[in-house]
Amino acid sequence: MTTSPASAPQNQTVLDALSRCAAACEQCATACLQEEHVHMMVSCIRLDRDCADICRLTAAFIARGSDHAKHVLKECIEICQKCADECGQHQHDHCQQCAEACRACVAACQHYAG
Repeated sequence: MTTSPASAPQNQTVLDALSRCAAACEQCATACLQEEHVHMMVSCIRLDRDCADICRLTAAFIARGSDHAKHVLKECIEICQKCADECGQHQHDHCQQCAEACRACVAACQHYAG
């Protein structure tokens, strides 16, 4: 799992997925705060924020070739899946887009992890 700078281009797919997921989660959390019944969106907002944070952290660990990237990646997959499940339950476009980005991130992370 440890990467060197020479293998950095091979990491671009997972780094892109992590970045897209973090952005989608941030956008979803912001949009959820604008919903009429925001109290019903609390779990979604919390997971969005957790997911965005773990995606950014995971990307940093992968980009630097950290020996700990494997452990962070495992947690990222778990949180992204939970976020996809939560957002997928809501009919709002921003939630559906977030769920899609989270599922794509899970797939990219699983592929990267081998």
